[in-house]
Amino acid sequence: MKLLKLVPDHTNIHFLRGRVPFYMVSVLLIVASLTLVATRGLNLGVDFIGGQMIRVTFTQSATAPVAELRESVGGLGFGEPIIQQFGKPNEISIRMKLPEGSEGDATLADAMARKVTATVKAGHADARIDGVDSVSGKVSGELFKTGMQALLAAIVAISIYIWVRFEWQFGVGALFALVHDVSLTLGMFALTQMEFDLNIVAALLTLIGYSLNDTIVVYDRIRENLKKYRRMPMPELLDLSVNETLSRTIVTSLSVLITLASLLIFGPDVIFGFTAAITLGIFVGTYSSIYMAAPILIWLKVNPTSFVQVESEMDRQERLAREAGGQ
Repeated sequence: MKLLKLVPDHTNIHFLRGRVPFYMVSVLLIVASLTLVATRGLNLGVDFIGGQMIRVTFTQSATAPVAELRESVGGLGFGEPIIQQFGKPNEISIRMKLPEGSEGDATLADAMARKVTATVKAGHADARIDGVDSVSGKVSGELFKTGMQALLAAIVAISIYIWVRFEWQFGVGALFALVHDVSLTLGMFALTQMEFDLNIVAALLTLIGYSLNDTIVVYDRIRENLKKYRRMPMPELLDLSVNETLSRTIVTSLSVLITLASLLIFGPDVIFGFTAAITLGIFVGTYSSIYMAAPILIWLKVNPTSFVQVESEMDRQERLAREAGGQ
């Protein structure tokens, strides 16, 4: 019985022929993603902005009465609520700023939550309260700061690791690929306005690790081929390296995507954003390893002689002397 091969042996796909248009598209996507984040912003969860989030499901309704709730909850005097769909059309989240003085008196926040939930239940008999989360403004600010620091630290540490293990050109290539992957994922959250909380920070860190792993595999093969094929043109050498690792890349990505697809379809709504972030990250991470991390080495002037140790004049004289003495 023959084994199933997703990628045939000895593939010869010319990935590098389209490197310029692919790079242009990727740069445009990065700019568009960062523009979306700057203009629309991220739909930060209670973890990052503080306040209370009340999750409600209307069990007997197809859709949640968002307009009615905005009017009834807004009339309680706690400020304008932010009401958004949370999962299915009949599931919503009600986000409220914490009342003044709640930093020193936690009972104020509890009283507000009880009043909001009582108002929702009074107007809608099928309302089911799924959860009430409360985070102080000080704690949420610290969480956002440390979350962003964790992302930046991971990217910097990974770039240094690649630099030390390979050469600085490889570190620059890996850093650009990581910026590409993280930017596009953030752009998706800015575009869809899915909630961005600590779970998504964990997803981004997972994505960074996966993208790095795939990039290292490609880079390791490139380094081996740089030593093996000294006369091969750089585009052909990069194509050869990517093709030699293509089977491993496709099989690994596909196996992860099968699991993620199951979570997206059958998984709980509370981890939907986490799963969506990693799913997109697998696509862009695989793409960046092939079309971002590899082609940039050409523009960084890497070639088969880049890392060959240059013989100094003294070493040359010593070598000639040894050769003459041995004759």
